[in-house]
Amino acid sequence: MTQGHDVDALLQSMADDLIQLLQTNHIHDPLMIGIHTGGVWVAQALLERLPESIPLGTLNISFYRDDFTRIGMHPQVEPSQLDFDVEDRHIILVDDVLHTGRTIRAALNEIFDYGRPASVNLAVLVQRSGQELPICADVRGMHMDLAPDEHVKLSGPDPLNLQIQTPEEKTGT
Repeated sequence: MTQGHDVDALLQSMADDLIQLLQTNHIHDPLMIGIHTGGVWVAQALLERLPESIPLGTLNISFYRDDFTRIGMHPQVEPSQLDFDVEDRHIILVDDVLHTGRTIRAALNEIFDYGRPASVNLAVLVQRSGQELPICADVRGMHMDLAPDEHVKLSGPDPLNLQIQTPEEKTGT
């Protein structure tokens, strides 16, 4: 597995960019929602680097996915935990990797089931090539151009580590 990305530096850069985004857009008192599990890990690490306390909720989008026929249901689905009202609030949605955009689409569908936020800004650790939907992060740690058969995976939560997996590594050859 290919490694070597300084996740701490990426997270600090994201935190700095997020502070700037909130200031530029005059957003005060936002809420943060991390997508289970990697997005929650990234959100928790970002909150440690932000100067003010922001409430954190977690979202499990398993029931909102559109690819059950290809990947199946995860056997241990944990519920989402949004202990706040999202109606007319500014949301920072956090995920580890933005690839096709389908996870973010599912997350937005679930958030809107809880209410209609004033805005949603997307923060991701990695935005990689291969978007299928017109979704782009407002804040990103890095962009990766990978082959269609390569995957980037975040392991954690302590420490957080990025790994790029090639097809050979997946099959053990």
